[in-house]
Amino acid sequence: MSIFSIGVTGLNAAQAGMLTTSHNIANASTAGYNRQQIVQGTNTPVFSGAGFLGQGTNVQTVKRIYDQFLGSQVLSAEAGAAEMSSYLAQISQIDNLLADPSAGLSPALANFFKGVQDVAANPASIAGRQSMLSAGQTLAARFQALDQRLSEIREGTNQQIAAQITQINTYSAQLADINQRIILAQAGGANQPPNDLLDQRDQMVKELNQLVRVTTVVQGDGSFSLFIGSGQPLVVGSQSYQMQTVPSVDDPTRVTVALVGVGGTLLRLPESQITGGNLSGLLNFRSQTLDGIQNSLGRIALTLGQNFNDQHRLGQDLAGALGQNFFNLGSPVVLPSSLNTGTGAPAVSIDAGTIAQLTTSDYRLNFVGGNYRLTRLSDNQVQTFATLPQTVDGMRIDAGTWLPNANDSVLIQPTRSGASSIKVAFSDGSLIAAAAPIRTASALTNTGTAQITPGVVNGPPPTNASLQNEVTISFTSATTFDVLDVTSGTTLATGVAYTPGADISYNGWATQINGNPAAGDSFSIAANVNGVADSRNAVLLGALQTRSTMLGNATSGATASYQSAYAQIVSAVGSKTNEVTALGAAQQGLADHATQTLQSLSGVNLDEEAANLLRYQQSYQASAKVLEIASKIFDEIIALGR
Repeated sequence: MSIFSIGVTGLNAAQAGMLTTSHNIANASTAGYNRQQIVQGTNTPVFSGAGFLGQGTNVQTVKRIYDQFLGSQVLSAEAGAAEMSSYLAQISQIDNLLADPSAGLSPALANFFKGVQDVAANPASIAGRQSMLSAGQTLAARFQALDQRLSEIREGTNQQIAAQITQINTYSAQLADINQRIILAQAGGANQPPNDLLDQRDQMVKELNQLVRVTTVVQGDGSFSLFIGSGQPLVVGSQSYQMQTVPSVDDPTRVTVALVGVGGTLLRLPESQITGGNLSGLLNFRSQTLDGIQNSLGRIALTLGQNFNDQHRLGQDLAGALGQNFFNLGSPVVLPSSLNTGTGAPAVSIDAGTIAQLTTSDYRLNFVGGNYRLTRLSDNQVQTFATLPQTVDGMRIDAGTWLPNANDSVLIQPTRSGASSIKVAFSDGSLIAAAAPIRTASALTNTGTAQITPGVVNGPPPTNASLQNEVTISFTSATTFDVLDVTSGTTLATGVAYTPGADISYNGWATQINGNPAAGDSFSIAANVNGVADSRNAVLLGALQTRSTMLGNATSGATASYQSAYAQIVSAVGSKTNEVTALGAAQQGLADHATQTLQSLSGVNLDEEAANLLRYQQSYQASAKVLEIASKIFDEIIALGR
């Protein structure tokens, strides 16, 4: 090795350093670029009598400055931030919708019950009755509008899920292609790393990770395998696997995610296995917030409608007829699984007697081992029944037309359609049952001091067919009485002991007598003829506004009114929105910190690169000087030989 050769090696090394440094400077603003650095080594020295003499230098490789651990931290933090950002964008729509003081449910509820109270104050007013009907129609329309908006958000979420899947598939195909290019480049380059291709691939992974959290496993040929969920492959070497949106087997209106396997087979991915990224945010928003909010709104509509109907049917309209349903209500949604081999479906209805126990959960009913297994999906609580019908959580489940085979299942959504289906049942204000259907009276010939109360109709419906029959209570002594159904001519009771203030209940009504009756005194209970000015039932209808009729369970009674139940929904959404906002900010902070840490190692520092450029320039000049001196020495040696 001559001094010429040593000078050339130094010149080449300095040139490689300047090229690499210039490349760093040129790509300082390139997304995903990691700075590069030449790795130099000495050439093998030659032994001489005076020892080992060096033979210059060589560039062993161009090293990409990158830390896999820091890169993984960035991916994890960014996936979490993207998930929260996606969740927040969706839940903010609901938060703004429900909390709107003019477009929310609260003003419509207040206005409706004001109409009820106006009728109670003036039951004979046709204008007041029509105003109450109008307020009822407005309330029903408000329920429907809110539900429609939630359904639009649901459809938009489904569309966004499909769009995310399309993007994921695009990135998967591109990553498989660049994997192949990396394999070929590394094989054709003496196993040297193709740094720029590696940067491109890492940037693609970074962008894909924003859509769904991924994990990577580096292979020996320079490629890597990419996985999602619990280890489902998305990219393996040069092979990519596509994802697809498919209807849920339980609910055909619900979009789920599946992985397309060999031969086109579909592997449905549980939502719990998709974590991080925009896709996870959308799926979690739908299952954790949207489903519950739509069910909660439906629960209020169903409970309000059922309670109001129950009380309305206990009243009497202007024509003297018993009240009918004020609201038309929807039925629970029952969806047989597409995998069922049996036929039909069970019949599910709201149980009026236990309606306060309605939850906001969906349910899955399975037929397993000859038994019916009901799972409440909100908390996975399971109940097993040998037979149907059964009453659970405010709903009654009958066999209906269901002829299940082993492992068949149905999805039950008791309240999902409650808000969308509520309607006022009639448009004629005279049909409002503001009056009570019975009246009580004391005989004019009574000599005692006893008085009878106006009487009430026993609920809940159905009412007794003999409700409006005329009944007399005749005292045979100051302490006993007989009861006669005058209309049917039936003696209902004889010799009943009199207790002042105690309930006296027959034919579906109840009343009380107080004071001291005399033998021969009598009292009558009969149809409320011409009860135009009677508002007893309207008063009871108005009292429903503040009565606790919701949020009960099997061991405790109802704990909330309609307004307070809605306020709880608004509060829950607001709290969840704040929680997601805080979590998103925290995740973004972690992502920013992790990115800064990685950039401090891998990013291009222009000041540092400028200094390196000067250093390599000086090295180049020095090596050129070595060649110059070597050339002069060579020329002098040649001159000596002439």
